[in-house]
Amino acid sequence: MEYVILGLVVVILILLIVLIMRSVNNDNALDKMNNIETNIVKEIGDFKLDFSRNISNDFNTMNEKLDNRLRLISDKVNERLDDNFEKTNKTFTSVLERLSKIDEAQKKIDSLSSDIVSLQSVLTDKKTRGIFGEVNLQHIMNNVFGPNNHKIYQMQYTFSNGTIADCVLFTPEPLGTIAIDSKFPLENYQTMVNRKNSIAERENAERLFKSDMKKHIDAISSKYIIPGVTSNQAILFLPAEAIFAELNAYHSDLLEYAYKKRVWITSPTTLISTLTTIQMIIKNMERDKYAKVIHNELILLDSEFKRYKDRWDKLYRSIETVSRDVKDIHTTTEKITKRFNSINQVELGDGNCEDKDS
Repeated sequence: MEYVILGLVVVILILLIVLIMRSVNNDNALDKMNNIETNIVKEIGDFKLDFSRNISNDFNTMNEKLDNRLRLISDKVNERLDDNFEKTNKTFTSVLERLSKIDEAQKKIDSLSSDIVSLQSVLTDKKTRGIFGEVNLQHIMNNVFGPNNHKIYQMQYTFSNGTIADCVLFTPEPLGTIAIDSKFPLENYQTMVNRKNSIAERENAERLFKSDMKKHIDAISSKYIIPGVTSNQAILFLPAEAIFAELNAYHSDLLEYAYKKRVWITSPTTLISTLTTIQMIIKNMERDKYAKVIHNELILLDSEFKRYKDRWDKLYRSIETVSRDVKDIHTTTEKITKRFNSINQVELGDGNCEDKDS
C-alpha cells in the first residue's frame, strides 16, 4: 500500500513538472525544476517517514488493544470455566448423594419385598392369619386406650358360657360389654378379585366368600351377644382394608345381613374411629358422673354456708354489743379520769388553815 501511494505522488509530481516546463520558457526554469525536485524528494522522504511512524504507532496501539481484549476474554473465559466447574462439582456431588439415597431406598425396597413375601407366606395359613388379626386388634386397642388398660378392655376374654372373644370392651351403660372378634376370610376373596381367573371361577369364589362371611357373622352373633351379660351388639374385625372396601362397594347384602344379626363389620381404620367415639362417650359419661357429684357437693356446701352465715350474723351481733359496751366503758373511764384529775388539781391550803384556827 505504501508503494502505491508513493507511485501516485510521483506521477502527480511529474505532471506538475511537465506543466511547469510548458509554462516556463526562460533560462531559470531548469534551476527551479531542480529545486522543485529536491523539495519533492524531501517531502516524499518526510512523508514516507511520517507514514511509517504512524503505521507503526497504529499497529502498536492496535496490538496493545488486541492484547488487552484477549486478556479480558481470557479472564472471562477462566471465570466462566471456574464457575462452571464449581457448578458441575456441586451437581456431581448432589448426584452422588441422590445415588446413595437411591441405593438406600433400593435396599429398603428389597427388604420390604422380602417382608411382603414373608407376610404372604404367613397369610397363607388360617392359624397364622388368625394370630395376625389378633395382634393387629391388640395393637389398635393399645393405641386407643393404652396398654393393659383392663378397666376399659381385655384381650382373650372368657365369658360365663365358655366362649372366648379376641377382645371385650367394657363400657358404661347403656353400651355395656361389647365383644370384638377378628375374622380374616382371604382365600376365596383372592380368587374372587383375581382378574386372571375365569368368570366361572370368580363367581364360584364369590359365593364361597359370601358363605364364609355369613358363617362368621352367625358365629359372632350366637357366641358373643349374651342377654344380660353383653350388649345387644358385637363387632366383627377385618384386618384387611381391601376386604372391607369390597364389602361396602359390591356386597351390601352382607352388610344388611350383619345389621340384622346386630354385628358391626369394621376394618382397622373404621375400628379406630369407632373406638375413638366410644372413648369420647366414656369420657363424657365420666364427666357427667363427676358433674353430678360436684353438684351434690355444692348443694351440701350451700347448706353449710347458710349455717355459717347464721352463725356469723350471731357472732357479729355479739361483737357489736360487746363493742358498744366497750365504748360505754371507755366513755365512763374518761369521765372518771377527768374527775380524778380535777380533784388532784384542787389546792389544800385553805383547809389546813381552818384546822389550825380550830
